[in-house]
Amino acid sequence: MAEITAALVKELREKSGAGMMDCKKALAESAGDLESAVDWLRKKGLATAAKKAGRVAAEGLVGMAVDGARGALVEVNAETDFIARNESFQGFVRDVARLALDGPTLDDLSKRPYPGGTTTVAEKLTQLVATIGENMSLRRLVRLEAKAGVVAGYVHNAAAAGMGRIGVLVALESTGNADKLASLAKQLAMHVAAAQPEAVAVADLDPALVERERAVLAEQARASGKAEDIIGKMVEGRLRKYYEDVILLEQTFVIDGETRVKAAIEAVAKDVGAPIEVAGFARMVLGEGIEREQKDFAAEVAAQLRA
Repeated sequence: MAEITAALVKELREKSGAGMMDCKKALAESAGDLESAVDWLRKKGLATAAKKAGRVAAEGLVGMAVDGARGALVEVNAETDFIARNESFQGFVRDVARLALDGPTLDDLSKRPYPGGTTTVAEKLTQLVATIGENMSLRRLVRLEAKAGVVAGYVHNAAAAGMGRIGVLVALESTGNADKLASLAKQLAMHVAAAQPEAVAVADLDPALVERERAVLAEQARASGKAEDIIGKMVEGRLRKYYEDVILLEQTFVIDGETRVKAAIEAVAKDVGAPIEVAGFARMVLGEGIEREQKDFAAEVAAQLRA
């Protein structure tokens, strides 16, 4: 049997587009023969997986897992929206979200053993690519934890339990009744999904962002021809309105459309007999920030006709 060197593995990877571990296994199964190893990979459906990697993957699912005082969101992308209804894909998203609860980075998560088998998360994803036939990627994860309290979440446009197009987590710090806290946290998560706040409180906003907004508002006020002392008051008034738009605690609670979020939290705090602090929130939208290729179908057909 030929020695399976790193150079041979590299050559097979370049030739087949398969992952390193798959290439090593293929060479071992093929007694080090390169062409036989390529055939072995092709039979397993692995040789084509990496060739799909150049295609834009902006669909897929956001998966959510919550366990008491901790929660995690993961985004797993694919090429088409049909993938969201695939049970194998859904199972992968569900398993990876649960693994993310333990706090790994994205790189660590990819290297962790996949539940119920001998493969890693990354290798399992490669197998899915080969089986389903779409480019896929484990794009990002975020975790929230409450030291003393609860984490609850909400998934919008759910394709299955705990997965959909938008996922939100909210962490509340409090010693109050856990069930009532969880109910409030879920309502706040629904609010965050709809209202898209940028920060919990004014103090959490980037000072540079506030100054930029202040400068814009000042120029708008000067254009009205008002005196400088009046302009200052106008700017502060408009800043308050800006805070009502982007600050969670200052927003109008979407659940009733009337109460400020901070007032709704204070009401529950009285009910549970303990202060409640919003420790943080996370909002993940499927495909957010991915540049999608815009295709001109007519030009594409014309090009094929000229070929």
